[in-house]
Amino acid sequence: MDIYAQRQTCMSKTMERKGFGGPRNFGPREMTKTVCSDCGKECEVPFKPTEGRPVYCRDCLPKHRKPRF
Repeated sequence: MDIYAQRQTCMSKTMERKGFGGPRNFGPREMTKTVCSDCGKECEVPFKPTEGRPVYCRDCLPKHRKPRF
């Protein structure tokens, strides 16, 4: 194993130990029932909606997202 590969292995082990990357388990998410601002269907979201900001269901969200580059 060359020195670069050894360094990468050491760095990844350090990151695992410190909690960087890898799978995380925060437990079950608390879901909040709300109504989609676009279609009016009842849906559940993994956050508490902020008053005055729209909330979209799974079907409507892609229509309102900005395209990724």
